[in-house]
Amino acid sequence: MADDKRGRDKQARDVEKRQRERAMGVALERADETEPPIEDPELDEIEAELDALSFPATGSDVVTAIGDRDVEADDGTYTVEELVADTETEVFDSPAAVRVLVQRPTVATAIKRIVEATDSLQGVDLDGSQREAYEKTFRALKGIDADDEDEGVEAIRDWVLEQIRDDGTLPGSRAVRRQAAEFCRANGYQVRNDEWLGI
Repeated sequence: MADDKRGRDKQARDVEKRQRERAMGVALERADETEPPIEDPELDEIEAELDALSFPATGSDVVTAIGDRDVEADDGTYTVEELVADTETEVFDSPAAVRVLVQRPTVATAIKRIVEATDSLQGVDLDGSQREAYEKTFRALKGIDADDEDEGVEAIRDWVLEQIRDDGTLPGSRAVRRQAAEFCRANGYQVRNDEWLGI
């Protein structure tokens, strides 16, 4: 491209276009955020405190290292111990993985209870794509504007815990989504077919 006025104008337009596209991408990513994340400086401090651990590290390792560390969220203060399952089956690849979990306390507390209950089952772990689906379902329930008390998250968490206790099984991610959709419809919360819970 020639270094003349027309070439410089095109470069400037291209830069502006990329900036707009990047801003739009960030806005789209954040559009489905259902719980205001904890502020980055606080999460940076948690990550820094975890540098003393060698990773991968278990939930028990994390709780031992920083379990009493307070985390300020919009709805109150939590300790890391309240957000991370104190088990050997919960494994984090890096400090960033711990950060992602504690960033959304409502979802973290529900997952913690389920992971701890799953410890009582032989050969069953909540991990991989099943865990991601559980978390996505809880985030979708948290995102229901009319549900200020997080009763959806609590109801589905309790349903999963009941399945573990009564049937000795961990429900599949599709069953959890279906139960969440039924909860929403039974309580008058609209669920569109193109949404995660629209099953």
